[in-house]
Amino acid sequence: MIIAKTIDAKGLSCPLPLLKAKQGLHQIDAGECVEVLATDAGSVRDFHAFVALTAHVMVEFLEHQDHYRYVIQKA
Repeated sequence: MIIAKTIDAKGLSCPLPLLKAKQGLHQIDAGECVEVLATDAGSVRDFHAFVALTAHVMVEFLEHQDHYRYVIQKA
């Protein structure tokens, strides 16, 4: 797993964490990953729905005490 870009979306409300993730995916090559750190609980639903509707893969999802961590591999 190659994390090509990390996006700190902590403190941002929906849908901004997902929008920033989409922008990050446009900036990396296929097979590379974008890591997103977010605090908005609504982002959990948004990110899971996003990968279900696209060819991208959620390689990792972790819920920490104060934030969520998503690692999405670009298709």
